[in-house]
Amino acid sequence: MQDKKPYVLKKETVISEILNDCPKAIELLAEYGILCVSCFLNQFDTLETGTKIHHMSNEEAQKMIDEINLELAKEENWA
Repeated sequence: MQDKKPYVLKKETVISEILNDCPKAIELLAEYGILCVSCFLNQFDTLETGTKIHHMSNEEAQKMIDEINLELAKEENWA
């Protein structure tokens, strides 16, 4: 049994923390047009703020988060 659980994206997480903690999540976010890696605001903005800046509805943002979390779990062999 694995000791490590898969990384889970949360809308409240500051984007720079995601960048530091799970670079793969940043790659997946980029596929949805959330290109916050090079933005200086990534150290202040949460994922929720970033999705709003990129004109995503709450429903679209939650769907994206759910899909990315599923992908991260698959890659860690948890799904």
